[in-house]
Amino acid sequence: MADVGVTRSYEIRTYGCQMNVHDSERLSGLLEDAGYVRAPKGADGADVVVFNTCAVRENADNRLYGNLGQLAPQKAARPGMQIAVGGCLAQKDRDTIVKKAPWVDVVFGTHNIGKLPVLLERARVLEEAQVEIAESLEAFPSTLPTRRESAYAAWVSISVGCNNTCTFCIVPALRGKEKDRRPGDILAEIEALVAEGVSEITLLGQNVNAYGSDIGDREAFSKLLRACGGIEGLERVRFTSPHPRDFTDDVIAAMAETPNVMPQLHMPLQSGSDTVLKAMRRSYRQERYLGIIEKVRAAMPDAAISTDIIVGFPGETDEDFEQTLHTVRESRFAQAFTFQYSKRPGTPAADMADQIPKAVVQERYERLAALQEEISWEENKKQVGRTLEVLVAEGEGRKDDATRRLSGRAPDNRLVHFARPDEPVRPGDMVTVEITYAAPHHLLAEGPARAVRRTRAGDAWEKRTAAPAERPKGVLLGLPTVGAPAPSPAPAPACGRD
Repeated sequence: MADVGVTRSYEIRTYGCQMNVHDSERLSGLLEDAGYVRAPKGADGADVVVFNTCAVRENADNRLYGNLGQLAPQKAARPGMQIAVGGCLAQKDRDTIVKKAPWVDVVFGTHNIGKLPVLLERARVLEEAQVEIAESLEAFPSTLPTRRESAYAAWVSISVGCNNTCTFCIVPALRGKEKDRRPGDILAEIEALVAEGVSEITLLGQNVNAYGSDIGDREAFSKLLRACGGIEGLERVRFTSPHPRDFTDDVIAAMAETPNVMPQLHMPLQSGSDTVLKAMRRSYRQERYLGIIEKVRAAMPDAAISTDIIVGFPGETDEDFEQTLHTVRESRFAQAFTFQYSKRPGTPAADMADQIPKAVVQERYERLAALQEEISWEENKKQVGRTLEVLVAEGEGRKDDATRRLSGRAPDNRLVHFARPDEPVRPGDMVTVEITYAAPHHLLAEGPARAVRRTRAGDAWEKRTAAPAERPKGVLLGLPTVGAPAPSPAPAPACGRD
């Protein structure tokens, strides 16, 4: 059992989509607001380990229980250690988690992440597992404390939940119906982030461009993009992930006409076959999808478009798959995230006839990956000779130390590795370079930088990394009163990535 005044460390292990990444920032903020400190990387175990889970892939369950099993002997040898499981898989499996892994202390869902510190303390005091799953959203996550992962780029959630009924997806059942934030609240959060040094934000939603359906304004998303254009100091705006059904002309116009909205679009295709799209309950067809791509390219010729594709959906024929290949050739995606269909219990597709044999799915997957690799390389080669302003990133180039290069993102989100300038450059600063070489998944600028622009975002990164951490006062051991403000032993670090 922990002693009064003893600082407890935490570790969060995140799986899944950007929503989970952003939720983990909220969980970090909540724990630090309650007096916990993040365990250093490579440390020999944390006092509290939190799994923020995903339920989209078929092996999600096995992965979670495997990781929990590895922690069991560590927990047994370490009195006072706690394990918590949250996220989509926790929302789905609920009591099953504690039955399969009785050494877990807390299980919480997607709708009540704000309860984590209280549940941990309750489990410690009562010495029994606490399972609390809310059926609807208790508080919009953006109202919770946050420990941003980046000083220069941030996620900003504009909605949670999804109103679609795609037959392969379990997310709407776990995240609930779409709930939109008020535009004023969103813009206030963005302005606060920019004031702290953030220069790039990504608007986040399960179906981001459906924003407005909950507040009764069909053009709310395009209005929000244009409003972002009026925020001084906000240099780059991105969003993910949209749905072709809701991708309207006013959104394309807002992207093209708002200078700080980047020429980048992630537009999930899933399949190029009208038959498969119907079986998926995707409310568009190939012609509609290609029409959107054509309009985007007409408005923004330099836009980089990426996508998601599922291979081997139940009933997919060779002809269906050929239609997907055709759509990929026509769309000329800069990048595609391709997935082999994964059966998820609780989804309509899991019970469909004509499940495709693994060998067939694998063969199709390899053909699609090879085609997309070829297209990605061809599209990247078109960037050679262009001069681009790159937002210097932290941790994007794994070989940067060995190559003496830096890495960052071009306006269209392509990854660029570039020669280290003579003058000091920090993550968050801007470097203008000329592209000299293209690979399928990155660009290279081998010559000297054309210009270096030191930014407030770079200042924020420098301040965050230079400031010594104030030692927290320790976790309060009395049960917190629900609704009462949590103790704040240390100031939150400068905001960064959502």
